[in-house]
Amino acid sequence: MAAGLSLSDAAAAQQQPPYWASVDEPEARMRTGPSTEYPTMWIYKREKLPVKVLARYKSWRKVEDHEGTQGWMHARLLSASRTGLVLATSGKPVAMRALPNDGAKIVWMAEPDVVGSLTQCEKGWCLFDVTGRRGYISTDDVWGDEPLK
Repeated sequence: MAAGLSLSDAAAAQQQPPYWASVDEPEARMRTGPSTEYPTMWIYKREKLPVKVLARYKSWRKVEDHEGTQGWMHARLLSASRTGLVLATSGKPVAMRALPNDGAKIVWMAEPDVVGSLTQCEKGWCLFDVTGRRGYISTDDVWGDEPLK
């Protein structure tokens, strides 16, 4: 586990909910309450998985995952890095396009459940980066993009 928070992560940890964050460790426990005394509900083994932060209590954050599961994670397990998860609604890969519109050239196809970085979200599109493979993805195809405030 990380020994401490970086400056940007420390700033994100102080944001007022709701806000987006992502899992920042190879293994992160979601608990039923805001303490290690509470039982573990889930163990996430997916670094960069997006979560919605709903509440704060001291150094704990109440989060929600893409399936709607809610529980508590320690702030040191989370990063301010904005990520998205390709939805598996159709069960098929989704297009990543050269420009933010339906008619733009397809540059990559993203499989359902792929996680990548999200930036430049506007007008129904986000720039999506999966290990250097970048393209615009429709916000209908990704979880982690909607404005929260």
